[in-house]
Amino acid sequence: MYRIFFLISLLVVLGCNTNNDTSKQPSEDVKTEEQPLQENSIEEPLQLTLKQANTLVELPLACLQTEYPNKLGQTLGGKENIGEPHVLHPTFYGCFDWHSSVHGHWSLVKLLKTFPDLEKKEEAKTKLLQNMSKKNIEEEIKYFEGKHNKSYERTYGWAWLLKLAEELHTWDDPLARELEENLQPLTTLIVQRYIDFLPKLKYPIRVGEHTNTAFGLSFALDYANTLGDQKLKNSIETRAREFYTNDQGCPIGWEPSGYDFLSPCFEEIDVMRRVLNKEEFDRWISDFMPQLKVKNFTIKVGEVSDRTDGKLVHLDGLNFSRAWVLYGLAKQYKEYEHLFSVANTHVNYSLPNLVGDSYEGGHWLGSFAIYTLDVNTK
Repeated sequence: MYRIFFLISLLVVLGCNTNNDTSKQPSEDVKTEEQPLQENSIEEPLQLTLKQANTLVELPLACLQTEYPNKLGQTLGGKENIGEPHVLHPTFYGCFDWHSSVHGHWSLVKLLKTFPDLEKKEEAKTKLLQNMSKKNIEEEIKYFEGKHNKSYERTYGWAWLLKLAEELHTWDDPLARELEENLQPLTTLIVQRYIDFLPKLKYPIRVGEHTNTAFGLSFALDYANTLGDQKLKNSIETRAREFYTNDQGCPIGWEPSGYDFLSPCFEEIDVMRRVLNKEEFDRWISDFMPQLKVKNFTIKVGEVSDRTDGKLVHLDGLNFSRAWVLYGLAKQYKEYEHLFSVANTHVNYSLPNLVGDSYEGGHWLGSFAIYTLDVNTK
């Protein structure tokens, strides 16, 4: 009789302690429980090699001056606003859309800077000089100053433009000085667009595509830190703290959505590790995503069912962007080194499929791969 009473009591207690907060419940795709560590659970991060660079450089070289197909994404105020891509955007007209062209230019700069012996370095330099002339940049500015396109590429394209400017600034080369000077008026415009816009944004945008606020803040903050732009830095850090400090229990088990190339949960971590000091970040991550501290944390890669579909292939981008967040966190704080293994798994899923005749991510995903692997060289 006592044994039956004990079992009934135990069941009642367990039932009362069930956590009904689904936002903190791990899905089958996320393993957070503590398990015995395997000897090889912590791995070294993957790094970009010259061989990979010589392959990846083909992607921006192939599209930087390829005008069509093209997705303009503009708002027409009248027929006078209609024009061919190279007329509207004489610098960033290739690679299908404006922002992909921007990070295609960034890719060439990064690869030239990192690998001086790049096989196609002369072709890369020539195309950069042709596209990023002073005159062409002046025409780009005219577009941004048009009445109907004040918010054009906000904030994804803005973020990549500042990443390009930052890369040029940190490259000790005469070519970089010329390109940086040519780009500067547009860089200044974009910085001011951030400063004007952020105070008006009352709520962060928490999606897995271009308008994700945390992503835009992360890249812009990198620029502000590197260039010593205190006004931009203060604006970003203020908004990041206001947007994200009180967030708890990020529902990582709900990710990914079908077209994600950014993780809403991980991108938030990426900006907050930049903004918060060590003590603040420890407290914040314990509320926001404590499962990352578990040594055997795993999360399934985003699976791509059809790489000829321009939207479905976004999930390769998700794998790269997840990896760069995990690499960055693990390099900043030693207690997260176990995440190198998770990041490597994501990179190894998508990297082998990056180049192909029918690959619909070729115009932009090379940049994601280069940025991910470059995180480890810093």
